[in-house]
Amino acid sequence: MARHYLDFEKPVLELAARIEDLRAAQERGESVAEKDLAGEIARLEVRLARVNRLLYRHLTPVQKVQVARHPERPQGSDYIEALVEDFVPLEGDRRFGADKALVGGVGRWMGKFPCVILANDKGKDTNGRLARNFGMPKPEGYRKAQRLMQMAEKFKLPVVTLVDTPGAYPGIDAEERGQSEAIAGCLETLLQLDVPVVSVITGEGGSGGALALAVADKVVMLEHSVYSVISPEGCAAILWKEANKETIPLAAEALKLTAQDLLGLKIIDAIVKEPVGGAHNDAQLAMARVGERVAAEVAHVRQAKGGAQARRERFLALGA
Repeated sequence: MARHYLDFEKPVLELAARIEDLRAAQERGESVAEKDLAGEIARLEVRLARVNRLLYRHLTPVQKVQVARHPERPQGSDYIEALVEDFVPLEGDRRFGADKALVGGVGRWMGKFPCVILANDKGKDTNGRLARNFGMPKPEGYRKAQRLMQMAEKFKLPVVTLVDTPGAYPGIDAEERGQSEAIAGCLETLLQLDVPVVSVITGEGGSGGALALAVADKVVMLEHSVYSVISPEGCAAILWKEANKETIPLAAEALKLTAQDLLGLKIIDAIVKEPVGGAHNDAQLAMARVGERVAAEVAHVRQAKGGAQARRERFLALGA
């Protein structure tokens, strides 16, 4: 499958296309000497790596938003497959139905310890995205999350959440079933748990729909993920009455939504470095780094023995 390139990655696209052309010519045995082709490919690959490194070293906030939304970025189900052994999915909220936008279950994190896992999943193609509602949970998803959090408390299991959502689904059917109450229920439940809770923002962390899974002892973000109360597009539409190529970058800058901004503001606790070119460029390495960080944070929280009171005080102190 052809890789998806973002707007600002045009230099990378041009170099990658040139390399592919040369490789195709090499395979066809065209007239250029093989050693010359091989040398040119090697030279271009070095240049490609350098361009990628420079591009991703100086991303603007709006470019980070694009990276966080990249369709090839690893999703919740990818992390579970790569990092969780003996995973048993648990469905349903025992009130209405199942929600495919939020995967939940139990398993052994990297084979090291049992835990409850909650992870957003956006889907990877049109059918998958429609089935998973583009990663936007409905009330039944958040009530399932509450059920699994309470189960974690009962069996003394840590809770690990992997957040990647534009926000909670804002449709009429969700509102009719109590979307705001379901989100508030998650917030309340997380503030009452006495087991370790570690949250990782792996892509988008959008509004209350993300916060409902991220009231944790430790909140970690991937290097190019974003976390904010509103999307740059929504913010631009409110402040400037129009979301366009001029106002959206201004909104992204003003929102302070990057991992680096939020670490400086002490909203989050740590940043997981992504591979050069973003998590989508080397998903296995990115997921391995997340796995190790989560394991370390869970061990740290267990040792600290802070519990629900420490978590409550942490969040009440934000902005004070």
